[in-house]
Amino acid sequence: MEHIKQHNVHSFQRNGREIVVEGPVPSSLLQSYHMHPDLDAFRRPNEQHEALVEISALAEGRIILAREGQTIIGYVTFHYPDEMERWSDGNMKDLIELGAIEVADEFRSYGIGKMLISTAFEHEQMEKYIVFTTEYYWHWDLKGSGLSVWDYRKMMEKLMKTVDMEWYATDDPEICAHPANCLMVRIGRNVPLSSKEQFDKVRFRHRYMY
Repeated sequence: MEHIKQHNVHSFQRNGREIVVEGPVPSSLLQSYHMHPDLDAFRRPNEQHEALVEISALAEGRIILAREGQTIIGYVTFHYPDEMERWSDGNMKDLIELGAIEVADEFRSYGIGKMLISTAFEHEQMEKYIVFTTEYYWHWDLKGSGLSVWDYRKMMEKLMKTVDMEWYATDDPEICAHPANCLMVRIGRNVPLSSKEQFDKVRFRHRYMY
């Protein structure tokens, strides 16, 4: 499957600071940037930078980032699901995971998360994909945000809905492990019926559930 990546660049100012949101960013350009030290939700910043470079080099991989100068202050990743997870069971070439989204603490009130997500879906780039994200409460910065688990869930749902992602049911054990966890999905306009049906089989291993 051919993966077409159209690089988009947007700039705006907040509190006298110029922020650039761009992507999908090629690995060669990504290597010239460095990570903000607060981007440590998933790995240490330098290790996360290496992971972003690796993802951007994948045929299907997409990194959308926000930066101030050469410093990455936020990012969102898109890639095929991990082969160890159920979402890879159908070996679907048009199923893409929104794997991680993170914004450095001091920039979280700037609306960067929304811009990262919206940039990824510009110019109908994702219309031939089923894009999904798995939201687990144990990944959320409840302490730093001061939000309850339910308020954080609402915030994440609101963010994903800006690109028309919707809540979908599943019998996945990890998602079912806590009622705040959820599966969010956007099915592109050009996704064939066969892929939609295959995705239903991936979502539910116990067919009586749907």
